[in-house]
Amino acid sequence: METAAITTWTFVSEIPIPADVEPMLVPGERAVAAYKTFRDSAVFTTKRLIVRDAQGITGKKVEMYSLPYSSVNMWSSENAGTLDINAEIELWTRAGHIKIKVGKAVDVRALDRLITHAVLGAELATV
Repeated sequence: METAAITTWTFVSEIPIPADVEPMLVPGERAVAAYKTFRDSAVFTTKRLIVRDAQGITGKKVEMYSLPYSSVNMWSSENAGTLDINAEIELWTRAGHIKIKVGKAVDVRALDRLITHAVLGAELATV
């Protein structure tokens, strides 16, 4: 039985790691890469993916998603074709199915390598 997509994010471009992520990290965890989403950001750390989703008209309400790499069972990556706008990464997790659309400004293969290192437990380096 296939689980329905619980959420979809679009990574528009790589950005510097936001300074306000630091207080969210546990001892021994460090941020390694960040991406702009339509309204906020997604940060890959050595332990998890943190996605900040600004909501409402003013964007002052922020929902935070924290996906530990240990919950990822499988993933796939698909590069954009000639007529495609976005590449795509899909994660199958204990929480459900997550789609990440990857804009042309983001290297989908570098992102795939980042996820590979994170899920398989290899040392994460900056993308």
